[in-house]
Amino acid sequence: MPGDDDITTIRIRPGLEIPLSEIDLRASRSSGPGGQSVNTTSSKIELRWDLAASPTLSPAERALAMSRLGSRLTDDGVLVLQGSEHRSQLRNREAVLHRFATLLADALTPERPRRATRPTKGSKERRLDDKRTRSTTKRLRQSPED
Repeated sequence: MPGDDDITTIRIRPGLEIPLSEIDLRASRSSGPGGQSVNTTSSKIELRWDLAASPTLSPAERALAMSRLGSRLTDDGVLVLQGSEHRSQLRNREAVLHRFATLLADALTPERPRRATRPTKGSKERRLDDKRTRSTTKRLRQSPED
C-alpha cells in the first residue's frame, strides 16, 4: 500500500493506539513458501512488544491483557508473534501487525456478564424421558430374577 511507511501507530480500538516505537519488528530468513528465493530473502517478520512495560496501556488494561495473553507471553512479559505465510516481507509485516492488533483488541474486550437462565420445560421433559429410556434399557439387560 502506498504510504505504509507513514504509519506511526497501530489502532487497536477507538481511543487506543500503540505507537510503532514500542514494537520491535525484525526480518529474518523464512522457511515458508518461496522456492530458491527463501535462501536469499529475509521475508519472515518477528514482532516483539513488551506488554509488561508498555506506557500506553493503563494498569487495569495491562493486567487484563497479561491474564488473557499469559500463554503467549515470555517470562518477561513480552508478546512475540511471527509471520512467514507470504513470500514478501511487506505482506508478512502487514499480516503480523494486523494479527497483533486483533489479538490485543480481543484481549482487552471485557467479558459480558453471564445472565442466569432456567432450563425450559421442554428440556426438562426431554432429560427425564432420556433417563427413563436409559433405565428401561439397563433393566432389560439384567438377567431375570427367579
